Amino acid sequence: MSNGKKVKWSLEADYLQACNCDYGCPCEFEARPTQGFCDGMGAWRINRGRYGKLSLNGLALGFVAHWPGALHEGNGTLALFIEQKANPKQREALMKIATGQEGGMPFEIIAKTISKLLDPQYVTFDFKIKDKNSSVRLGDNVSLAFEPIKNPISGDPEAIRVEHASGFLFKWAHVVSAKEGRARIGELNFNYPNKAGFVTKVKYGN
Repeated sequence: MSNGKKVKWSLEADYLQACNCDYGCPCEFEARPTQGFCDGMGAWRINRGRYGKLSLNGLALGFVAHWPGALHEGNGTLALFIEQKANPKQREALMKIATGQEGGMPFEIIAKTISKLLDPQYVTFDFKIKDKNSSVRLGDNVSLAFEPIKNPISGDPEAIRVEHASGFLFKWAHVVSAKEGRARIGELNFNYPNKAGFVTKVKYGN
């Protein structure tokens, strides 16, 4: 806005996240990424959302990113995905939110770690929210699917949950196996089956 005033926004969403780390993801405990770098992806199904007076209900937002070290060390590359059915004003609103221009967690922190922003992708999102067995497809080139982590002896599904009161992406989440974590968008091209996954609900805003 010309007067520099930020637009008030809020989101309530289902959130799915996968990365290249081992189950649980050391980054959640302020430790180094399992492989020393971070390839991550996530998607928000917006159940209720507003940007000023503009409704964002029923839309979706996603990302694929690479950081050469830990996320807080920066120099990341980011691709953003926006629900294709969003109208031009909704697309602009989601881009401003996701790039941190309007402030608010977690996007203002993520934006500070990004050195290269790829062209936005406007795609269809196919969510299947089924607790620890949730999944989502972002167009044709990004796919996340989750299942409970299995006990290595009995094969029984584990029920694991993390509480992270100071977490900026989520405050709690089911800790699951990302049986599929695949992305192919520009230079962000990776596939990490059976790695760290989280399924949760979030509330964000500025």
